[in-house]
Amino acid sequence: MSEPAPRSQLGTHEVFNQPPAAAHDPWSGDTVLRGLMGDDPGLAAFGAALADPDLREAARDAQTRLPELRTFDRGGRRIDEVHFHPGYHRLMALGLEAGYAACAWEEGGSHARHAAMVYMLSQVEPGVCCPMTMTYAAVPALAADDVLAGLWRPRLTARAYDASRRPVGAKTAATMGMAMTEKQGGSDVRANTTRAVPDGEGYRLTGHKWFCSAPMCDGFLTLAQAPSGLTCFLVPRWLPDGTRNPFVILRLKDKLGNRANASSEVEYQDTFAHRLGEEGRGVQTIIEMVHHTRLDTAMAPGGLMRAALSEALHWTAGRTVFQRRLIDQPLMRAVLADLAIECEAALMLGMEVARAFDDPGRRPYARISVALAKFLSNKKAPGMIYECMEVLGGMGYVEDTPLPMLYREAPLNSIWEGSGNVICLDILRTLARDPEAGAQLNARLDAARGLDSRFDAALAQHRDRWPALPPEAEARWFAESLAQLLTAAVLIERSPVAEHYLATRLGGPRGQIAGAMAQSDMQAVLERAGPH
Repeated sequence: MSEPAPRSQLGTHEVFNQPPAAAHDPWSGDTVLRGLMGDDPGLAAFGAALADPDLREAARDAQTRLPELRTFDRGGRRIDEVHFHPGYHRLMALGLEAGYAACAWEEGGSHARHAAMVYMLSQVEPGVCCPMTMTYAAVPALAADDVLAGLWRPRLTARAYDASRRPVGAKTAATMGMAMTEKQGGSDVRANTTRAVPDGEGYRLTGHKWFCSAPMCDGFLTLAQAPSGLTCFLVPRWLPDGTRNPFVILRLKDKLGNRANASSEVEYQDTFAHRLGEEGRGVQTIIEMVHHTRLDTAMAPGGLMRAALSEALHWTAGRTVFQRRLIDQPLMRAVLADLAIECEAALMLGMEVARAFDDPGRRPYARISVALAKFLSNKKAPGMIYECMEVLGGMGYVEDTPLPMLYREAPLNSIWEGSGNVICLDILRTLARDPEAGAQLNARLDAARGLDSRFDAALAQHRDRWPALPPEAEARWFAESLAQLLTAAVLIERSPVAEHYLATRLGGPRGQIAGAMAQSDMQAVLERAGPH
């Protein structure tokens, strides 16, 4: 039996012209995603679970009833644990049991399917994505050590969630975190000062990590200075004999967003660790994890934008102003359509990248394209989400709607795994050091030549402006231009909104803000964006 409806007839007024909360299913309500993925019962079930009102309430609890650091037990003994609301655990179980961390590594698995799950879950509770993404991304890094892979990989790829405090060998499922950043280094991990000393069975680490996400994971990939240089290590949270590995949580970070996820500052104090890969090759070992976390940071902004757009469409379809629905007002339609184009472009580009991850022969293209997608989509997300917030007016600015949460979340994926400048410089390094990456990217762009004269002109203009790599100071301009060209190439081949993207993003007459464009019929764009 459904719950009784809230009262609309109040003592002083009647409540009307207030659309009820949206019940958006991120699978069934997304024509574009379903067109990309085809019939997928698993994704359909995942979307239905994410649309469940009880699950949405669990997500809200996880976001508002924040993780709590418990440093000591009642007797003063050190425990260094983080307590989470049950809503957090419910979402972790849903994602891992559905295959968020596993589906790419199973027989016949697919990074594209994993990417679709990132996109969907980011629309509901992005904080829990962090530990699941790191668990997914740690799997290829374990290839550097067969013994560690034999112990950890089956548990990282198990479709299960086990939050118990036990050694990994006693668990059927495990999660993996990451701790690389130090105060003095930031993105320059070679400046790390954490020390690693061999002890016969493994190594002992001593040092401080400025950011350690998800400190209740079962293990962490980390970097430290060993006798032969910077090296990658796997730090188990619990030792095989059941004792606690020294893992001192100094504090939880008070972050702008991503509140459900406990990001922390930690110290290693003679902490036991396994070496992963050769001494002195830490960056080369952990880069596999970074490469795959970048896929998720390229997909997540599309999910955040889609969630914001869904709220805006729902509101404008149910709200009337001046005797007409908001969505029927010409100026509002222009704004919504422009936002829908941005949202679809991010999804299409992200899935293009994910499919490259599924093809070993396109690995160079995957590396360059994931950086382009991460850069462009994350730069677009905050402004797009803000515009959706403004569509709702004052309602969009209060925590009763998800718009404030989405807006706070918007900067994160741009900062994580390389902020804008770091990504742009990595794009230049990749193109300079790996000729095959440039060749595969150019081949992808050339495949779209001849399909639209505007694309051809923009591509020619890009290549005339930068016949070789640009000077470092122009790296952002170069990356933006290249990313938009790649997006256009993907859309020309696969999406009816390509016409509008080309007209509004590649030199057509328009202003600089959402909806500031020449009048045109956007009915098809709005229909693809969702039912209203």
